[in-house]
Amino acid sequence: MTTTSTHAAPSRDAATAPARPPRRPGRRARERSEWKGLAFVAPFLVVFLLVFIAPVAYSIYLSLYREQLVGGNAFVGFENYGALFVDPQFWEGLGRVTLFLVIQVPIMLGLALVAALAIDSARLHASGFFRIVIFLPYAVPAVVAVLMWGFIYGDNFGLAANINDWLGSTIITPFAREWILVSIGNIVTWEFVGYNMLIFYSALKVIPTDLYEAAELDGAGPMRVITGIKLPALRGAIVIATIFSIIGSFQLFNEPNILRTLAPNIITTYFTPNMYAYNLSFNGQQYNASATVAIVMGVLTAIIAYVVQLRGSRKEER
Repeated sequence: MTTTSTHAAPSRDAATAPARPPRRPGRRARERSEWKGLAFVAPFLVVFLLVFIAPVAYSIYLSLYREQLVGGNAFVGFENYGALFVDPQFWEGLGRVTLFLVIQVPIMLGLALVAALAIDSARLHASGFFRIVIFLPYAVPAVVAVLMWGFIYGDNFGLAANINDWLGSTIITPFAREWILVSIGNIVTWEFVGYNMLIFYSALKVIPTDLYEAAELDGAGPMRVITGIKLPALRGAIVIATIFSIIGSFQLFNEPNILRTLAPNIITTYFTPNMYAYNLSFNGQQYNASATVAIVMGVLTAIIAYVVQLRGSRKEER
């Protein structure tokens, strides 16, 4: 007794036919997906427009106008910029923060780098304790930190005055004209060494352990490991920390503005460009000139930060 199959064998043409490509999503599906993505980023875009784009646009608008006794707020084009570029007070403040940047930033980043390398090494005992201690000043509010150091710097009170009384001289004068920038740099360094140390330390922790093992097999010493493995791996972190430090230097405001109450004859209203813009706006009601200072400093900071980033990325590619 024979049985016949109820299923027909597939034909040769059907077996060899290529598989049908998957159907692509239609236009409506793509548009729906795009709208979903836009809905996710919409809150950020709204905040970005309100807190960044709108203030910048309004500052540019203010910088192109001038409040006049006759005619009110009149359009003057780039006259405010021309007046700013011949303003000696602006150039004095800009030169001061540039000097501050050139001297203070390398010292601060160098100390942060040494601290990160020391904490990352296996030779330092209680590395977690030292990491917290070095980072702790960054957690102190800037106003509190400046007030604390202002008390230490005081010529008639505080630690500096006590040391001078003990020595019977006035050798320590943090508020002297020739030392005031150094005193401010010391405060900023104390505040931000821990922050930059954490950036470097985080970059060190992602270095593959295979590199250390290969270096150990090759007989590389600690200094060779630092120069051959750790420092090249830190190049990107150093560029980021440098850019942040450049921005912070050109935005120097809190420290000199708070110390001005203790040294009013030394720290002027135009001690830094940010202080100059602040005092032009809130004390002099010269909003157009203040906006011009802000725009110029913003463009200058962006250019310098871009150059540093470009040079750092080129070295990293090499």
